[in-house]
Amino acid sequence: MTDCALASVYHSKTRRELLRIGGLSLLGINQTDISRLQAHSGPSPLGNRRQNNSCVFLFLFGGPSHIDLWDMKPNAPMEIRGEFKPQRTRVPGIHICDRLPHLGHLMDQICLIRSMTHRMNVHGPACSEVFTGREYFQAPTTDEASREDWPSLGSMVMRYGQSRGGMPPSVVLPWYLQFPGQARRIAGQTAGRMNEKHNPFLLHGDLGKADFAMEGIQLTSDVSLNRLQSRRSLLGSLQPPHSDKPTRDGFDRHCQSVYDLLGNRVGESFELGREPQTLRERYGQTTVGQSLLMARRLIESGVRLVNVNWQDETKIDGTNTCWDTHQDSFSKLKGLLCPLLDQAYPAFIQDLKDRGLLETTLVVAIGEFGRTPRLGQFSQSNNTKKTGRDHWAHAFTALLAGGGVGGGQVYGATTSDGGYVKDRAVTPADLTATILYHLGIDTKQEYLDEFQRLPRHLSEGNPIRNL
Repeated sequence: MTDCALASVYHSKTRRELLRIGGLSLLGINQTDISRLQAHSGPSPLGNRRQNNSCVFLFLFGGPSHIDLWDMKPNAPMEIRGEFKPQRTRVPGIHICDRLPHLGHLMDQICLIRSMTHRMNVHGPACSEVFTGREYFQAPTTDEASREDWPSLGSMVMRYGQSRGGMPPSVVLPWYLQFPGQARRIAGQTAGRMNEKHNPFLLHGDLGKADFAMEGIQLTSDVSLNRLQSRRSLLGSLQPPHSDKPTRDGFDRHCQSVYDLLGNRVGESFELGREPQTLRERYGQTTVGQSLLMARRLIESGVRLVNVNWQDETKIDGTNTCWDTHQDSFSKLKGLLCPLLDQAYPAFIQDLKDRGLLETTLVVAIGEFGRTPRLGQFSQSNNTKKTGRDHWAHAFTALLAGGGVGGGQVYGATTSDGGYVKDRAVTPADLTATILYHLGIDTKQEYLDEFQRLPRHLSEGNPIRNL
């Protein structure tokens, strides 16, 4: 694209088109092009536009079976293709599982990245790789977090993202992932070696309850803002002068966050009861449905990144937790998981579109890995039966929508058995870089790794171009 053409793009594009350019570089505009545009037209709107972008990261905890859902192989033998049938979608030539009819009807809004890949097949380390965009730093001997964890995407945005209206830049809901019986959360979900003070804001609770309420972030009727500020001043005067500084700094930081929320009266953003009951029912009165509805409210209120961690009734199952389907996978998919996803996710995408939020909001749905090409194939867990599939990180699928991404397309491809990527591989590092780029955050800026005392780039990946 020539200098004159770039200048013409800037002056002639409509607001909608500019948002698409700023969303995910659909035209492949690089930094050199942006610099040229600045030379012709003053400060570029592209970076500023991205500063107003947002992202919802729906994490399908457990590892959904790509080969049974959105990368089906109907011509493969039964032990590979499984029980489900492919269905036509709204986009000719794109087929997905027949258990996802509403999602199929919305396929013109969705890009299927079928070429996600990494090499980690243990839940915790694999979650860490997807959440952080970095290869796990040690042998995969545990699922649990440690002080050496790489910083999560949410922590990067918490530190370097910009929000508005007093909202935190980054929110996680409705829980930090943790397997039953384990003492610590799963790896890679917080700031780790960047420093825990950059952890995203956690909105914890069962949002699926009809009377869900977020406590502690709204003023009570008998406490005005002036009275709250007076109480804060009194508390400050009562602090012991020689108290432990790290502890006090942490306490002061948390207090400041709460005061910011109260002072900006953001509590209303957390009130699902303000939504029409018909809309709540459209999402589904489930934890995942109401979590996505809450995500939309938070994006509207100025949060830049909302990480929605999938939660369903099987979170207490240590063998087949959520999307982890080692046994009886087809009955669980058709009886629980597919209906939950097929109601909540399309309702969310349509709601964003109806409100004019989809153009600037990138929606990413992904698990930590996929499932084995063959039913009963052993890769990591001896709990895997002939009715299920084990962990498989060599090839899996991510769903992208909004944020300037062109819907109705498939990016990348796998082999005939769905086992390996054969075209346009995408790593977790690339996906992280894509999200950070969409949010206007420089992926090459550095932070101090407080564990190894080394400077680190936010991401070592490359944004996915030409989507």
